[in-house]
Amino acid sequence: MFACESEFLAICVMRTPTAPTPFVFLALCTLMLLTPAVWLHAGDKEDAEKAASALAYDQEAEGYNIRAEVSTYVLEPKLGKATRMQLFKGNEYCFCVAVPKLAGVHITGAVLDLEGKPAGEILPVLDGWGFVLFYKPKKTGMYMIAIHQTEQGKRKEVPCSMVTGYK
Repeated sequence: MFACESEFLAICVMRTPTAPTPFVFLALCTLMLLTPAVWLHAGDKEDAEKAASALAYDQEAEGYNIRAEVSTYVLEPKLGKATRMQLFKGNEYCFCVAVPKLAGVHITGAVLDLEGKPAGEILPVLDGWGFVLFYKPKKTGMYMIAIHQTEQGKRKEVPCSMVTGYK
């Protein structure tokens, strides 16, 4: 196989990785310190989706047909979020909206009717991390669901999830 022992040692030495330089070591340490923030954000997104789905599950027991998709957005402290939706006359809709329960952010929202006026009946969660918004449109058309953070909770960028249902 190998002509001599020294040839075998030479091949082993060539395949042995070298120790990282101080710069590479510092870069890896910095990356490791910053990476958990990304993991927490991914976990926050899952927490928001689970919270919104839990609110929707309660509405399913009330006779609503819950859509399978979960919409998740970034909710900024000063800007809020508005989502356009096609709503049909004769249906009653529920919008289950939540942020991660442990984020400390409180949210509220409304359906903006065809004239841009806030409408709908809101059922907030006591801790402020979510709400269910009910609305029965008088006309078929494009409506806006507006969501924003309130002053009661922490003000920070956070994932916000919405699950919709109708009956």
